[in-house]
Amino acid sequence: MLSVISVTPALAQEASDRPFEGATVTAIAGADLRFETRFVYGGQLGYDWQRDGTVFGVEAEATGVADSERCYAHITSPTAPDRLCGKAGRDLYIGGRIGRVVGGSNLLYLKAGYANVRSDFSYQDGGSGTNDYSGSDIWSGVRVGAGVEKAVGRNVLLKAEYRYSDYAEGYSRHQAMAGIGLRF
Repeated sequence: MLSVISVTPALAQEASDRPFEGATVTAIAGADLRFETRFVYGGQLGYDWQRDGTVFGVEAEATGVADSERCYAHITSPTAPDRLCGKAGRDLYIGGRIGRVVGGSNLLYLKAGYANVRSDFSYQDGGSGTNDYSGSDIWSGVRVGAGVEKAVGRNVLLKAEYRYSDYAEGYSRHQAMAGIGLRF
């Protein structure tokens, strides 16, 4: 019994020496800076390993963009213009990060991974409707970013990051994000 009691403080000390180790669940929000600024929202799951002052992690994320539909009209007929609309859909990401603990409760990190975005579109010919169509495209690419994370106590985290995603065919995104989460 005495040996169990003497091991418990050592385990507690070890956990407090690694404030950036464990599973995380984070709510994220920010700005998508492509063409016009749009509100981005979503969630992130991750796991980090901390060795001395270095942190290695994996993360998965799903986000959406509010009010992302944009439509453009082209007058081909005086009574009914053509209309082309596009809307950013869900954005998925899976990747890794590496960082360095600064000042005991701050983590500076770089991230990189696979990103996948869906965009929906529609076209209305403005006439009889025989040439109307709609569909969606899915683009895959790479995301890179840099950020800072703050450990608030043992279980709460705050983070801010910039990330750039480059998808196929010249489609890219710049995003500034912030998050609040729990570490287990």
